[in-house]
Amino acid sequence: MARKAAIIGGGVIGGGWAARFLLNGWDVKVFDPDPEAERKIGEVLANARRAMPGLSDTSMPEEGALSFHSDMAEAVAGAEWIQESVPERLDLKHKVYAGLQAGCDAGAIIGSSTSGFKPSELQEGAARPEQIVVTHPFNPVYLMPLVEVVPSAANGAEIVARAKEILESVGMFPLHVRKEIDAHIADRFLEAVWREALWLVKDGVATTEEIDEAIRMGFGIRWAQMGLFDTYRVAGGEAGMRHFMAQFGPALEWPWTKLMDVPEFTDELVDLIAEQSDAQSGHMTIREMERIRDDNLVSMMRALKAQDWASGAVLNKQDRRLSDAAGMVRRAEDIADASQPIVTQARAVPVDWLDYNGHMTESRYLHAFADASDRLMEIVGCDQDYIASGGSFFTAETHIRHIDEAKLGERIEVRTRVLMAEGKKMHLWHEMYAGERLLATAEHILIHVSLETRRPAPFSPEIAANLAMIAEAQADLPAPEGVGRYVGAPR
Repeated sequence: MARKAAIIGGGVIGGGWAARFLLNGWDVKVFDPDPEAERKIGEVLANARRAMPGLSDTSMPEEGALSFHSDMAEAVAGAEWIQESVPERLDLKHKVYAGLQAGCDAGAIIGSSTSGFKPSELQEGAARPEQIVVTHPFNPVYLMPLVEVVPSAANGAEIVARAKEILESVGMFPLHVRKEIDAHIADRFLEAVWREALWLVKDGVATTEEIDEAIRMGFGIRWAQMGLFDTYRVAGGEAGMRHFMAQFGPALEWPWTKLMDVPEFTDELVDLIAEQSDAQSGHMTIREMERIRDDNLVSMMRALKAQDWASGAVLNKQDRRLSDAAGMVRRAEDIADASQPIVTQARAVPVDWLDYNGHMTESRYLHAFADASDRLMEIVGCDQDYIASGGSFFTAETHIRHIDEAKLGERIEVRTRVLMAEGKKMHLWHEMYAGERLLATAEHILIHVSLETRRPAPFSPEIAANLAMIAEAQADLPAPEGVGRYVGAPR
């Protein structure tokens, strides 16, 4: 049975939360009195369905059920997680919590998306203050992993641990904020940058576009993968952070910053910033900008996945969780029926796999089939420990047939057969499907080698036994259509 979440407030943040839970297989109930809530959340979900699967290199679970409710008690009944994302008014939040706690399970977690209020302020007057905790996300919630988990003294260790476990299960990175503080951690940095930016525009030093270029062409990229302190540690050279502090610490006393002063928010300043912002990006709709943002975020985080670093490490951890939950085979003894092709890849087509024609480019077919071969290697015993011991497989020949198109977000599955495995050679046959529609086939010949000599070498006994078991079990399957073809052979 699917786990259940309730979303209270269906704006940009609430819609992002709905997408995060829904696309991770949770059933989601939404309460929002806005008559446009269903349309607005529908548009957020459309973007999430397009972008979010591209973060994963494995298949995501089946989408949960989404429903909208006019009664708050109906929406929260039976929910394990309740996410409040109503406007930043403390009186409104207190009123909402009273309604929530009257209708929800006593064991449910009530998370607040507040960017500024402390949890103790939210808990004032609550029937069960221990149930309410700050869980502050970042937009778009369905892509950005960070969520600040801020408890108060009223929250026990058990509810904090359970909140973190649930958030991790939907692919997020829960940052436990150990002390209550206005605006938590991340927004305090954003507030500092925002204040400086307002002064730079007001004083005519820079336009909104020039400020954005300074961030996205410079320190924004560094911060995305290394944060603040590690960035400055590297800037200190071989002497590290201590040298950096000694060199640049005195600058903190120079009159560079206006952090303690805020420009007056006059109509003239608002008009100036709005006009510059319109000139900068007014030629695009917000939906277009959201899709550009999502594509860029997915591509950057996928690059970090290859390094298993920062947000990429979070995504890799979620991939392993999703793969295990989907029952993907990792060892030969886990194969339920070796007489049938083995599913070695199940994933969605991400944005960085597309070409100028809008479909998956040919190099990514090879990428997917190579990943399938790697999974088969792992299944038969050629895993990272085995490779570290000095043995592996090298690809000797590959032949790919492109049969049909694969589009952005389409779920693909690779099914693999072992046609032959003798001595030092492994002959694999892969078929790629979208549903039951055949997209491509690949034929691979791999040679087992000694990494010390870089020469062919016999399989290990474990690999030989596993390969023989699979090849013998699949021997009665009909020969694949197209096996042994040459390039350009008539179809």
